[in-house]
Amino acid sequence: MRFQKLFVLAACAVLLFMAHRAYGWPGLAAASGGLLMWLLLHFTRLMTILQRAAHRPIGYVDSAVMLNAKLRPGVTLMHVIAMTRSLGERLSDENVQPETYRWRDNSDSFVTADFQDGKLQRWKLDRPAPADADPVAPENGGPTP
Repeated sequence: MRFQKLFVLAACAVLLFMAHRAYGWPGLAAASGGLLMWLLLHFTRLMTILQRAAHRPIGYVDSAVMLNAKLRPGVTLMHVIAMTRSLGERLSDENVQPETYRWRDNSDSFVTADFQDGKLQRWKLDRPAPADADPVAPENGGPTP
């Protein structure tokens, strides 16, 4: 994680240096404008995701089964928040790795997800035991009188 952040910073510095070297101050201004636009796009996406999540209950998802099917190892917490449109219910203590969050639906099914440094490591779907829908079946298989 730290290497990736350092790589992005180094790439930005190299881009600015090369733009200045090739085109002077106008090149530096153009490269800086492009980097600023890139940062603003990411910031806007982050704010949109959090704004959508602010209008829903914490830890709620429409379908825990569908969330379980969509999850993949390595996706970020922000991506999961964007999928669920809800902040997860924090189960772990603050600043403790791995971070554990839970999303629950109306049928009391829930997905518990563990994030290590912001990336999804493992998750588990828990569903309530199905209620016995047909406790007494007729012996001949026909309709009951």
